[in-house]
Amino acid sequence: MDFETISMGEYAERSYLDYSMYVVLDRALPFVGDGLKPVQRRIIYAMSELGLSAQSKHKKSARTIGDVIGKFHPHGDSACYEAMVLMAQNFSYRYPLVDGQGNFGSPDDPKSFAAMRYTESRLTAYAKTLLAEIPHGTVDWGPNFDGTLSEPLWLPARLPNLLLNGTSGIAVGMATDVPPHNLTEVANGVLHLLDNPQAEIEELCEHIQGPDYPTKAEIITPREDIINFYKTGHGSVRMRAVYEREGNDIVVTALPHQCSGSKVLEQIAAQMRNKKLPMVSDLRDESDHENPVRLVITARSNRVDFDGIMSHLFVTTDLEKTYKVNMNVIGLDRRPQVKDLRMILTEWLTFRTETVRRRLQHRLDKVDARLHILEGLLVAYLNLDEVIRIIREEEHPKEQLMATFKLTEIQADAILDTRLRNLARLEEMKIRTEQSELETEKAGLEGTLKSRAKMKSLIKKEIIEDRDTYGDVRNTAIMTREAAAVFDETTLVPSEPSTIILSKAAWIRAAKGHDIDAASLSYKPGDEYQDHAHGRSNLISVFLSADGRAFSLATHTMPSARGQGEPLTTKFSFKNNMLPTSVTCLKPSEKVLMSSNAGYGYFGLVENLHSKMKAGKKVLSVPAGFVAMKPKHIASEIDAHVVCVTSAGYMLVFPLDELPELAKGKGNKLINIPAKRLKAGEEWLADVLVITSEQSFLVHAGARYIRFKWKDLVNYLGTRAKRGSLLPQGFRNVDRLEIEVAED
Repeated sequence: MDFETISMGEYAERSYLDYSMYVVLDRALPFVGDGLKPVQRRIIYAMSELGLSAQSKHKKSARTIGDVIGKFHPHGDSACYEAMVLMAQNFSYRYPLVDGQGNFGSPDDPKSFAAMRYTESRLTAYAKTLLAEIPHGTVDWGPNFDGTLSEPLWLPARLPNLLLNGTSGIAVGMATDVPPHNLTEVANGVLHLLDNPQAEIEELCEHIQGPDYPTKAEIITPREDIINFYKTGHGSVRMRAVYEREGNDIVVTALPHQCSGSKVLEQIAAQMRNKKLPMVSDLRDESDHENPVRLVITARSNRVDFDGIMSHLFVTTDLEKTYKVNMNVIGLDRRPQVKDLRMILTEWLTFRTETVRRRLQHRLDKVDARLHILEGLLVAYLNLDEVIRIIREEEHPKEQLMATFKLTEIQADAILDTRLRNLARLEEMKIRTEQSELETEKAGLEGTLKSRAKMKSLIKKEIIEDRDTYGDVRNTAIMTREAAAVFDETTLVPSEPSTIILSKAAWIRAAKGHDIDAASLSYKPGDEYQDHAHGRSNLISVFLSADGRAFSLATHTMPSARGQGEPLTTKFSFKNNMLPTSVTCLKPSEKVLMSSNAGYGYFGLVENLHSKMKAGKKVLSVPAGFVAMKPKHIASEIDAHVVCVTSAGYMLVFPLDELPELAKGKGNKLINIPAKRLKAGEEWLADVLVITSEQSFLVHAGARYIRFKWKDLVNYLGTRAKRGSLLPQGFRNVDRLEIEVAED
C-alpha cells in the first residue's frame, strides 16, 4: 500500500493553505471578467439551463436551488438561497440579476425573505448580458463536483459587471469590497479607455463620477478622496441620508445603502429617552408603497435649528454611514490582487476582446464547416444521376462517393443524410444563395479577426447598444457637504428656568422655575435639604464636595422635583465619602469666587469647574480640617469687591482684582484670621460674596439680619488679608450666617 509520511505541522500547513486557496478562488472573491463569485455564477447558469429567462414564467425558487446544489454547488441550501435572494433585491444590487416574485425581503430587514418553497424567480433582462454568448464558444468548461456534468468556468459578460453591481466578501487573510457603479458612466469610461489606452484615472473619473448605490442617499466623500481610492484600490465612501423640512417636521426621504429605517428610529428614540434630544417631540415611520422611505422627525417648535439637529443625527445614528472600498479581485491571471480602476477596466477589456475573438472564431469555424458541406452538396446536385446510382447499387456508397467525387467523409455523410424531397432543382439555387451569403459573412469575420480597428469598433458598438438598452441615470447624487458634528447637548435643550436641589445624602432633582421653596420639599427618611441653585435647563450644574472636587451634570438630565430625585453616587465616585455640599448652575463663560473656610480663595471661569470624569475634578486645594465653600457668582468684574465675614463677626471688603484668576489651586488669603484661633477651630471664614457699589447685601445672625449698602461699608473697606472690622453688637454670632445679595 502506498502512503506518505509527513509531520503534523507540515500536514496542517499544507491543508490550511489548500483550504485558503479554495476559499479565495472558489468562494469569496469575484472574477474580474464577469464580476461573479462561483455560487452566483452557478445560480445564474442553472437558471438559464432551466429556461428561466426574462420572458419566461416564474418558477419556484426551491426548484432552482435544487438544481444548483444538486448539479453544481454542493453546499447548504439556505446559504445558496440567500445568495440568490441577494441578487433579486433591488435595494442590494444596483442591477439585479434575478427577478423575484413573492417576499424577497425589504430594505428595513433584508433577511426577512420568505422560504424558497414560497417564492418564485426568473432571470432579469440585464442577466442576458452575462449569458447570451455562452453557446458561442466564448467560455471554457470544466467538470462539476462529481464529474457528471460540465459548467462554465466564467460567464461571457458584455459589460463590466464587477463594477456595476459591486461585491463584498471575506476570504482567508483577505477581503473584498467593490462598490456598485452606474452602467452608463462605466460604459462611457470603457469607451474612453478603448479610444485612449493610456488614459489616466483622472480622465476616467470624468466619466465615472463615483459609486452609485441602489439608494437615493447622497455621497458626501470629497472628489479627491474618490479619485484617490480609484488610484489605490483602497479607501472609503461616506453616504448621508436625504431630508427635507415640512413645517415642524424633518422628513427623511432616502437612507444610506443597507441602512434600516427602524434601526435609525430606535437610535433616535434612545437619545430622546436619555434626554439628549429634547427638541424632538415625536418620531413616525410613514413609509409605504409610494414612499419607500419616509421617516418623520417632529421638532417641538419651528425655532429650533433643523439643520443642526440633522447634523447631530448624522454623527450619532446610521443616517450617515461609511463603506469600505477594497477592490481585491481575481484577475485574468487567476490570482487575487487589489486593483485600481484603470487595471480593472483594462483587464476587463482584455477579457472582452478575447471573448469577442472567441465568439467570432467560433462563428467562423461554423461558417467554414457549413461551406464545406455546401460544397459537397453542390457536387452532388451537379452529378445527381451518378450519386443516385451509387447509392442504389454500391455496397459501400459512402466510400464510393468519396472516391468518385473526391469528397470528405463529412461531405459524404451530408449527401447520404439528404432527404429525397430535397433533390429538386430549387435546392441547388438555395445552396448557391446560402453559399454566397456565408462567403460574404466569412470575409467579414476574417476581416474583423485580422483587424484591431474593426475588433475595437465592434466591441464599442456592442457596449453602446447595451448601454442604451440597460443604462439609466444615477441613483446616488455626489454632493459637497460640510462635515457633520455632534451638537453640544446644551444647545439642543430649551433654556428654561430651573431650580436644582441637593440633599445632604447627595440626592438631586430639578424643578421648573425659580419660585421653588427647596427646603420645604419632601426628602427620603433620614435625609434633608443641603443646598439649591437657580439656573437654566440648558446649563451644566456643578456639585462641589467638601474636599474641593467638582462634579458636572447636565441640568436637563436630572429627574423632576415631583419625586425625590436620584443619588449622585450612581453617577460619580466620591473619595472618602466626601459628598457634595453645594451646587452651582451658571454659564461656562461666567466667573465665580472659589474659597475655603480656611480663609483662602481665587476667582475663575465656571467652565474650569466642568468635568466629564466620574471621579470629578480637583479645583480647590483645601487645607486639612477645613471645607470648600459654595462658589459665589461674580456678576461683573467692574467695580467688584469681595465681602468676607468670619464666624467671630469680623467683616472685610476689598477689591476683587487683588485676588488671582486661576483655573484651580488654593488661592490667596482673603481675610486675616489669627492662626491660633483658626487652628483651634475658634474662628473661620463664615461666608463670602462679590458685590458692586450699586448693590446691597444682608448679614443674617440667627433670626436677625442687618442690611448693608455701599455707603455703609466705609469702616469695613480695606485690602486683601487684613483683619477687617467687627460687625455691630448682636450680629457677631455668625454660626448660622446666610448672606444674600439684594437690590436697592
